[in-house]
Amino acid sequence: MADDDMKAIGRRGLFKAAGALGTVAAIEATRQALPGAAFAAAAGPEVKGARLGFIALTDAAPLIMAKELGLFAKYGMPDVVVAKQASWGATRDNLVLGSDGGGIDGAHILTPMPYLLTLGTIGKATPMSILARLNVNGQAISVEKEYLTAKADLDSAKMKGIIAKRKAAGNKITMAMTFPGGTHDLWIRYWLAAGGIDPDKDLELITIPPPQMVANMRANTMEAFCVGEPWNDQLVAQNLGYTAVSTGQLWMNHPEKSFAMRSDWVAAHPRAAVALTAAIIEAQRWCDNPANIARMASAIGGRDYLKVPVTDIADRLAGNFTMGDGRVFKNAPFKMKFWASNASFPFKSHDVWFLTEEQRWGKLPMTLNRMATVGKVNRADIWRQAAALAKVPPAQIPKVDSRGIEKFFDGKVFNPANPAAYLASLGIKRV
Repeated sequence: MADDDMKAIGRRGLFKAAGALGTVAAIEATRQALPGAAFAAAAGPEVKGARLGFIALTDAAPLIMAKELGLFAKYGMPDVVVAKQASWGATRDNLVLGSDGGGIDGAHILTPMPYLLTLGTIGKATPMSILARLNVNGQAISVEKEYLTAKADLDSAKMKGIIAKRKAAGNKITMAMTFPGGTHDLWIRYWLAAGGIDPDKDLELITIPPPQMVANMRANTMEAFCVGEPWNDQLVAQNLGYTAVSTGQLWMNHPEKSFAMRSDWVAAHPRAAVALTAAIIEAQRWCDNPANIARMASAIGGRDYLKVPVTDIADRLAGNFTMGDGRVFKNAPFKMKFWASNASFPFKSHDVWFLTEEQRWGKLPMTLNRMATVGKVNRADIWRQAAALAKVPPAQIPKVDSRGIEKFFDGKVFNPANPAAYLASLGIKRV
């Protein structure tokens, strides 16, 4: 893809040509059939329910609370089921099945996964639609206590000495993330590579489901992991390791999880897709209110959801980080956000970054047309309809689909109008 084509993001903000860039015919027909004002005049959702998956992570809160607070019902969908998934692999498999096949229609999901599913790189090609982002920040990279002497933090290079010593002794270096090509995979890769550690050559990255991270650290399965909260805080609470870096320190207000649905479901139920998204948007606004943290932590920490102590969830949601190595942050700006900083809006420029990082690590081909792919998957248009339905003040609705130039902790810059320059600036990569 010519980088000049990407300048459309910067110049116009909106991907106005998304329909001409390869969006599947059924979805485009739906888009044209449901202009912005159509929902208000419609009879309501075409169906009363949908089956949505979630993983036991704090950032699943918008889906969980939309159910707990009765918001799906408020928007005409009282029969929505929010079903726990065992792993991201299980989420993938159940999305491929769809609810008609005993699976799910949509999910709380790692942002790159809808793209990998659509492209068929992680199994049977299953077109997906991203309807909202669920949060920014809120993940972390945790390391075992053996690395306390290295004082590993933002600077992963501090671990080089211990890694070299262990390798010289014939020991394998193992670190974990939650799904190949997922956000946690990308965050730990970025952190390691920024410190001159090659995540493919200097160690082995393995896949562990989020709820099993702490138990595996206790069993000495790995030396470090990247996962969402509350599992990093729980590791510290159990005195098994410490938080080297919270991912908002790598990239402030970075995009994280998304709410995505099967594209055929969206095409068949366009008003229901708007209704689901409106309920989640309202839940995100509720979750972002500090006055609701205690109630939210109690609800999502319950037996049906995360099954963890409330304190493991609430402290870091409030921005209070005890890292486990003596560092303490109060009201940290890098805390998880569900609504502030436009956390809910699915900026297309962010999806371009995710696709570029997948190319960096050889997970997607360099021939991929990034702009066309984003045009197929990202449904910011549905988000805008849902925001209007949820009565979001116009001032809180982004006017363009790009957040512009992004800056990372190591000085790297990503301009969505020129991904090639970003790739060229990276020292460790597979391209």
